Amino acid sequence: MRAAVHTKYGPPDVVRVSDVGTPTAGHGEVLVKVHATTVNRTDCANRAANPFFMRLFTGLTAPRMTVLGCEFAGVVEAVGTGVTSFTVGDRVFGYNEGPFGAHAEYLTVAADGAIAIMPANLTYAEAAPSTEGAHYALVQIRAAKIRSGQDVLVYGASGAIGSAAVQLVKSLRAQVTAVCGTNSMDLVRGLGADRVIDYTVQDFTLDDQRYDVILDAVGKSSFGQCKRLLKPRGIYISTELGPWAQNPFLALLAPLQRGRKVLFPIPTQTTEMVVYLRGLIESGEFTPLIDRTYPLDDIVAAYRYVETGQKVGSVVITVAGPPDR
Repeated sequence: MRAAVHTKYGPPDVVRVSDVGTPTAGHGEVLVKVHATTVNRTDCANRAANPFFMRLFTGLTAPRMTVLGCEFAGVVEAVGTGVTSFTVGDRVFGYNEGPFGAHAEYLTVAADGAIAIMPANLTYAEAAPSTEGAHYALVQIRAAKIRSGQDVLVYGASGAIGSAAVQLVKSLRAQVTAVCGTNSMDLVRGLGADRVIDYTVQDFTLDDQRYDVILDAVGKSSFGQCKRLLKPRGIYISTELGPWAQNPFLALLAPLQRGRKVLFPIPTQTTEMVVYLRGLIESGEFTPLIDRTYPLDDIVAAYRYVETGQKVGSVVITVAGPPDR
């Protein structure tokens, strides 16, 4: 099968599309013929081993997982022994961070992992980008226990995580203030944001409003910068480690604090998560944003574009089959 392979860490150019062996479904696994996948921040970080300490998990001198790709949508081609939840021909989507492998024509996934039947109303290309950003956003939303009536600020509201966060928070009937660039303001309003701040015109950290939760979806702020915006028991939560990797350490102090605090939840990937997102998609409360689509042969160009930091939503890679169904 054809796959995007990287055998060393580095910039996008280390990735090459080449022929590799097709995997087979083992016990408890399904083999998925991949129709669409994405290139996202998770893939970029693992390809470059950035931050450096990631090598403790991905391989010290060379990557153990040479085919990246964590989001996928496709068709079940075969099922391993013991699998009863899926059958050949099922249209599925999901998330496979850790094992990866979605940047290829075929992928094996644990049948009890983060995989589910696709939303009936989506194409493969539309379903593929519905889990990476959304699962990070969902983990943060659940950790902060966001609920109806709360005031939530989402910084970086036009990216994959931020755009999902705006929609998921609105599905809980909370009030959302979104921070994004000028060109994305109308788009973010269309996602349901009650108020939008253009960061190119206004420093959101000087805002007069106070928030129950500040969710930094791009990791470009700090607790110190945002603390004054929080209500007395407000929560700051970020997708990144923060300056000097402070966020995990500040989060360790959270149980000892009664006032404003930092949370740093560890992302998880489960069947329940994917099923929950499917429900929101089918109800119309969540629509994954797609910026650009590239064929697998142009995946290096996709990596380069993602690393400009200017994408809106997700960058999709078409792998196999027709582009729509």
